[in-house]
Parts: sequence; C-alpha cells; structure tokens
Amino acid sequence: MNMNRDLFWSLVEPEHRRARAFCRKLTGNRDDGDDLYQSSLVKALTGLSGLRDRTVFRTWFYRIMINTFKNHLRNREYRRSETINRPFEENLAGDNPRNRYAARYRLEKAFRVLGAEDRGLITLFELEGWRIAELAALLGRREGAVKVRLSRIRGRMRAALAEGLVPPDPEEIIKMLTGENKTCVAAKSEKN
Repeated sequence: MNMNRDLFWSLVEPEHRRARAFCRKLTGNRDDGDDLYQSSLVKALTGLSGLRDRTVFRTWFYRIMINTFKNHLRNREYRRSETINRPFEENLAGDNPRNRYAARYRLEKAFRVLGAEDRGLITLFELEGWRIAELAALLGRREGAVKVRLSRIRGRMRAALAEGLVPPDPEEIIKMLTGENKTCVAAKSEKN
C-alpha cells in the first residue's frame, strides 16, 4: 500500500496546483473548491489500482474531479450555496462594486444553464488552457465533437446572458446577492 501512495503522490504532484485551482473555479469559492479537491484526491487514491496506463493519469484525475463535482451539484444544499468565481467578477467588472455585482449576477445566470460536465469542460478550455486534443482524451470523444460541444456550451451561455441584456437595477442585484431580499421561510409558512 505504501508503494501505491508514493506512486500516487508522484503522479499528483505536477498537477497539484492546477487541479486545486480548477476545483476552486468549478465551485466558485476557495472552501468548496478545497473540499472538492480533497474528495477527488481520496477517490483517486482508492481507485489508483484500476488505472492501467499511468500516462493518462492527468485526464483520469480530472475526470474524477468533474464526476465528484457532478455528485456535489446533486446535493440541494450545495446547489443553493454555489457562487461564481471572484476572478470572473473582477475581470468583467473592474473597480466599481456595482459593476462587479452586475457581472457576478450575469455570470451566475450564464453558468446556471450548464450542467456540471459542461461547466467543467468550458472551465478547462477557457480558463485552464487545455487543448482540444486533451479534452477529447478526457471525454473519450473525437476532437470535432468536443469543438461542437464547446460551441453549443458557449451558445447556451450567450442565450442566457442575452435574456438579461439589460441587467436589473444594481441595488436589487446587491440585495439579492447579500441576502437582504430573501423571504423568511418561517414567515411564509405562517401565512399559509
């Protein structure tokens, strides 16, 4: 077992920082990303004996991270607390906090239309810089199919953003994101 652990850590080490950053981008925040990464590490360590070809470790490991993320999304509590990455907000919004909230709102809306695998795919391609060939190997598909899928993902995101071309009032966005406009569940049940 010690030999497997040593082998595992030697395979993980070159990918450690990028993989952890990928998990953080998928989940939208540091804590949830680190939890996802930790869960993925445990799954990968326990499943290492089933990996026959060590040269495909990277794609195998990222597939585990995406699948673990999909499982996390199925959990309702996780889905409710999910937010978009702060780097997205900062890149789109600049220094103005109102613009940052509006950008965050729009990006959350765009990502909401994507499934976990599609979110992972677009994140790996656009933010992590994976090549089409690497994504094709990850998904077990042809490169042309991956290009079509990326195009469709972008189209769904564009359509979601186009629906809200004129963003709501920034004050309403701020209230929504800070939780100031949430109705108390107890108050709702008393009215019924």
